[in-house]
Amino acid sequence: MYVKIMPNRTGPLVAALLYDGLCTFEFGVVAEIFGLSRPEMGDGWYRFASCAIEDGPLRAHGGFSITPDCGPEMIEQADIIVVPGWRGVDKPVPEDLCERLRAAHARGARLASLCSGAFVLAATGLLSGGTATTHWRYADTLRQRHPDIAVDDASLYRVHDRVYTAAGSAAGIDLLIEIVRQDFGPAAANSVARRLVMPAHRTGGQAQFLERPVAIREGLEIAPLLDRMRADLTINWSVARMARDSGMSTRTFLRRFSEATGQTPGDWIAAERVNEAKRLLCQGQASMETIAMAVGFGSAHTLRHHFRSKVGLSPGDYRARFMSESGATG
Repeated sequence: MYVKIMPNRTGPLVAALLYDGLCTFEFGVVAEIFGLSRPEMGDGWYRFASCAIEDGPLRAHGGFSITPDCGPEMIEQADIIVVPGWRGVDKPVPEDLCERLRAAHARGARLASLCSGAFVLAATGLLSGGTATTHWRYADTLRQRHPDIAVDDASLYRVHDRVYTAAGSAAGIDLLIEIVRQDFGPAAANSVARRLVMPAHRTGGQAQFLERPVAIREGLEIAPLLDRMRADLTINWSVARMARDSGMSTRTFLRRFSEATGQTPGDWIAAERVNEAKRLLCQGQASMETIAMAVGFGSAHTLRHHFRSKVGLSPGDYRARFMSESGATG
């Protein structure tokens, strides 16, 4: 039976699978990105349906019951099928579900999993010979059960032949926004990211793309210095100057800085300069030399060296991949 979902839209149909023991956060991520009304995106935006794979009652983590939009027949219509976690890595995957997912993939649908949902996609056999990821806690188990899959426990997400797998719950956000970027372009992906109040999506699943805010311990004197350094990255922030500005000896300063940030001063300032360079790269077409001077690297060569070291891409490649069509960042 054909079920018309969101008849005022014409975009790809996304089906999020529901099961007893549903992982609430993972489902919420899918519903947030694909299921919210986004009139600014027009009629071609995604259609969304929650799809029960079994008879109820269905319960979700947190102690509440859920009512699906439709049953498993929606898998036959969906363009994108998302498995938002699984009820347990030791819980069997129904063969009927595997058959439906294999058939959907054969007709061209994309399949995606978040966190432990990788075990569902692995059970279909569609990941055989490819690379997948899951939460690091489950990586060894996935390797042992499916030795035909190369399990990458360092990436945010991986893709193999239209089958996407994401690592932990938050990495699922990166994956799903990447799907938005593929379907609707960087401006749409950045718009969704802004609404989620998170950085614009980082492609490739590399851990280096994660923003790592510095955790400052209360009572340490380093925080005011870090604020001053961020305010003017162009200054030659030598260790001697940092120590003097903090009113400490060099030896004490280095110890306190490491305690506060977990980094050396050189690594910290380089990371801050790279982060600012990322922002400037996505704002316009300023030259590499101009950006290098603006963030304190001094030359395009130095900028490229540190940028590739920390991001895994050249500044030019990063700009081409992440600059919004409108010139705005997320």
